[in-house]
Amino acid sequence: MSKRDLKKYLHELTKEQLEQQLLELYEKFNDVKVYYNFAFNPNEDKLVQEAKFKISNEYFPVKSKRAKMRRSVAQKFIKHFISLGVDAFIIADVMLYNIEIAQAFSAEKIIKSELFFKSMLTSYHQAVSFLIENGILNEFKNRMMGIKEEAVNQDWFNAHQFEAIVERFEY
Repeated sequence: MSKRDLKKYLHELTKEQLEQQLLELYEKFNDVKVYYNFAFNPNEDKLVQEAKFKISNEYFPVKSKRAKMRRSVAQKFIKHFISLGVDAFIIADVMLYNIEIAQAFSAEKIIKSELFFKSMLTSYHQAVSFLIENGILNEFKNRMMGIKEEAVNQDWFNAHQFEAIVERFEY
């Protein structure tokens, strides 16, 4: 069904029928419930704290001994925040936090997996792109530079690629 057809269909419904359909969607689909819960009670601070806790738990686990180091956990939160329409500054903060906590972990433990470093570079590139697209790069420039410097200081094999990304947005 096209958007135009949907508008036509919705226009033909009575107010009570519309309300009933929305209630059915709310009960049937969890995404709709999450959206409306956020729309009417946008407790962004709670969402961010929960996300940061779960992201840090991937590297510094509270209950288990072994870090899982899954980038996908942060990516799910970021994608979820974008779909909810959370403020770009908050999304950017979570994106950068993910990389910073991974760097804190790699400063303490030797990581042999090349995939870890590649995924952090991907996260960095996505964060820079997000910052540029939303016009908030200057507000986060110090953190971006700090991440790049930390990659260089820790002698990551792909540190030169972090530097190349920074060079692109500096000029």
